[in-house]
Amino acid sequence: MTNDPIADMLTRIRNATMVGHSSVSMPSTKVLVSVAKILKSEGYIEDYAVGDETPAPILTVQLKYWGKRRERRPVISHLERISKPGRRMYVSRKEIPWVMSGLGVAVLSTPQGVMTGQQAYRRGIGGEVLCFVW
Repeated sequence: MTNDPIADMLTRIRNATMVGHSSVSMPSTKVLVSVAKILKSEGYIEDYAVGDETPAPILTVQLKYWGKRRERRPVISHLERISKPGRRMYVSRKEIPWVMSGLGVAVLSTPQGVMTGQQAYRRGIGGEVLCFVW
């Protein structure tokens, strides 16, 4: 069991893309499934699936690459955990970070659920900045 499952998820995805794996598995939680859903909707991963294993379900993420077979590069070039268990980072609507001048995505945990920074800005809410992806 880890103290920070989001950081564990990001590290597993980062390590798997560095060695060129097609998928990566991890213990599933509601927050991790929400983050995977955002990564899929923003085009950073191919797909995700939650298995019904016992005692704990497993989240499997299908990674996305671009280019030809020999020159294949991962779509995700950087994953960064922002709010950590020892130092939480909360922002208001006006303080939502703009990642890589709009090329990246900030993932926020808000009172209305986990969403991108752009979605939170449109709804006029702030929250905890979970991670940056580009």
